[in-house]
Amino acid sequence: MTEPVAQDGDAAACGPLAHGEDVAAHFHDFGQLRYAASGALVTTTRAGTWVAPANRVTWVPPFHVHSSRAHGETDVRLLRIPVALAGRLPAEPAVFVASALLREACLAIDGDDEPARVRLLLEVVIAELRRAAREPLRLPEPADPRLKAVTDLLHADPASPATLAELGHRTGSSERSLSRLFGSELSMSFHQWRTLLRIQRALLELGEDTSVTDTATRLGWANPGSFIEAFTGLVGQTPGRYRSAARAGG
Repeated sequence: MTEPVAQDGDAAACGPLAHGEDVAAHFHDFGQLRYAASGALVTTTRAGTWVAPANRVTWVPPFHVHSSRAHGETDVRLLRIPVALAGRLPAEPAVFVASALLREACLAIDGDDEPARVRLLLEVVIAELRRAAREPLRLPEPADPRLKAVTDLLHADPASPATLAELGHRTGSSERSLSRLFGSELSMSFHQWRTLLRIQRALLELGEDTSVTDTATRLGWANPGSFIEAFTGLVGQTPGRYRSAARAGG
């Protein structure tokens, strides 16, 4: 396995990523805010996986190893947060709901700007982040190779109806061992983990204006009602309301 490497970066950067394009695991000696002006960015760290459509912004503290994958044609804006300012934000990676002001401030920062203007805009960004709601949907990722073999299959096909016993058979582990590992390492059951994975993917589908019914079908729910119940319980609002907010830009 390739070791993560340190990367330098400008104060602000942007660039298009094609659908499914990956950015390999790396880290910085500064904090980084990651905003997808279009598309969505999936960020994975040792603490878990977060999904950030265009109405969310991802925070990665200094020295936290992270990798990325684009969902859809994704226009990524990266903001460098100096260590002196990073201490005012969470010590762990997080995703925040992005207000209109936060989005505009992220888009306004240019690495070629005068330092005084950059500092002023960063103060606005941090002030908005400190009052923003934090996205609760962190998907924990396993370190145990037996469990990772199973979660890799589920990441590849969240809609799969396979039972834990069937997945264990495919990966060479017993259902009992895998069930124990889900509880001891991830602090949740197999069913809870797969549901959370599906809800994260639903955020991406709904952010692309896919209907609630089609989203439920694509992600393996037996009927829209059970999807709506699961989504509302974890996200705190119905998928229909989330989809409308995403379409409105926040």
